[in-house]
Amino acid sequence: MPNAKVLSEKQAIVDALAERIKNADAGILIDYKGITVAEDTELRTELRKEEVNYTVVKNTLTRKALDKLGMNELDHVLNGTTSLATSEKDPIAPFRIISDYSKKLGDRFNIKAAFMEGKVLSEAEVAEMATLPSKDALYAKVLGTMLAPITSLAVCLGQILEQKGGSTEPAEAAE
Repeated sequence: MPNAKVLSEKQAIVDALAERIKNADAGILIDYKGITVAEDTELRTELRKEEVNYTVVKNTLTRKALDKLGMNELDHVLNGTTSLATSEKDPIAPFRIISDYSKKLGDRFNIKAAFMEGKVLSEAEVAEMATLPSKDALYAKVLGTMLAPITSLAVCLGQILEQKGGSTEPAEAAE
């Protein structure tokens, strides 16, 4: 039987992993068998730029953390080599990056399962999430859509003013 110190260390790892998963907007479990160090370094660099936390995890400890959160439907994928990518800032980032690498590296790098806000996602949902633009790109699109009518109104008012003989230039201050 393992000693109490080892058990408490493993329990601390499970608690930290459960907290990481609970706080994540999204996460992906990956089978990374056969990728090179250079490929792994490139992947980690790209994930770091998007503030995605990526680590290799032990299946047994991950299973205990997931079970603690009531996500035991992921237990069946926890075998072989497993890594975990989670994001607290941009829930789309891990899907986009991991999906790109999965396509690029083929059978050596596969998505096992994914979750978002505590809900396990289907393969179709994972594929759909990977095609979405980043959170910042979505914000820019929404902002552009909101500003379009205001910009059009300003242009129209400017044209009406010019037709009536006015000027769109600011008036000079009287000296």
